[in-house]
Amino acid sequence: MTMPKVSALDMEDVPKGKLPEHLELQRTRVVCKADAPIHTEGIQYSGAYASMGVDNSLRMDNFCKNFKIEIKWLTEDEMEFDMIGIDASIANAFRRILIAEVPTMAIEKVFMVDNTSVIADEVLAHRLGLIPLDADPRQFEYLSENDVPNERNTIVYELKISCKKGSPRLTVKSDQLKWLPDGSQLHKETPSQSAEPKTYTSFSGNQLEVSKKPLGVTYKDIILAKLGAGQAIELEAHAVKGIGKDHAKWSPVATAWYRMLPEVVFLKEVTGADAEELVKKCPVNVFDIEDLGNGKKRAVAARPRACTLCRECIRGVTEEAVELRRVKDHFIFTVESTGALPPEVLFTEAVKILEEKCNRLITELS
Repeated sequence: MTMPKVSALDMEDVPKGKLPEHLELQRTRVVCKADAPIHTEGIQYSGAYASMGVDNSLRMDNFCKNFKIEIKWLTEDEMEFDMIGIDASIANAFRRILIAEVPTMAIEKVFMVDNTSVIADEVLAHRLGLIPLDADPRQFEYLSENDVPNERNTIVYELKISCKKGSPRLTVKSDQLKWLPDGSQLHKETPSQSAEPKTYTSFSGNQLEVSKKPLGVTYKDIILAKLGAGQAIELEAHAVKGIGKDHAKWSPVATAWYRMLPEVVFLKEVTGADAEELVKKCPVNVFDIEDLGNGKKRAVAARPRACTLCRECIRGVTEEAVELRRVKDHFIFTVESTGALPPEVLFTEAVKILEEKCNRLITELS
């Protein structure tokens, strides 16, 4: 007697329109084993699960329904938020844009008038370039090779300080940089003495009309140099708009990074002495003890978000009882601003830049 042919979709252990548990785990989670993670690849092919009646294609309505951002904490310079429902490539695009493509203002040219300190001119100029400036780059334009420095593309600072003879050593800090709203005060050398002296900028008005506020430095206590008796520094520094892709001094973030949401799963209960040992193992206090009554105790994952994937919990007697996972489409994003712009504004600007890139690509393709 021959058995009738039955489709795999009609079998009881393969529900229609739903993936089996092991395939759903591979699709949505990275499993972190003791030696290396598995299921790290993303399943992008739309027909990957078509034989099981599951549509794996990227659809705009599904994206809009599932995507969300949850801000966990926000300070003046730092922010942590959860980005849910996106691929790792999109999260990484935001990270790269924040580091290298969101513009800021930074000192680009330094005109040395006098420097008798122990710090060489080029080293002092480099230190000045790394000072975060309290200037909104959205109010300024880029300075190209053919442009004349003016109030809309250049910010001018002056540093003029000396240590008198017989005085103790003097510390020069960033708050001693003086903003010149009327532009450069240094005169260029002219071929004839009768010619009208020109400065290194061409301001048509006061820069306060553009910036709406005084343009200083973000942090007042950055040490630039130390002057001994009789030493002096006199210079003029010009700041322009740029991006971190050209030089790190224009990067608006100290760091921008993300990690996938940790998930700690118990494959079987961990009780008694093993539970207490598991709690002691974890260096970031992910686990806690739950009292079951009658003197019984078991371990629970009380703070899985704090997990740093040190893998201590999956070594030893609890190796078969605990499984560490990462959610593939849930990213914990951290942004630390250098102070030029608040972190929430930086992320908004990164979204705008990515949108511009997408529009440019669509225009080129059409």
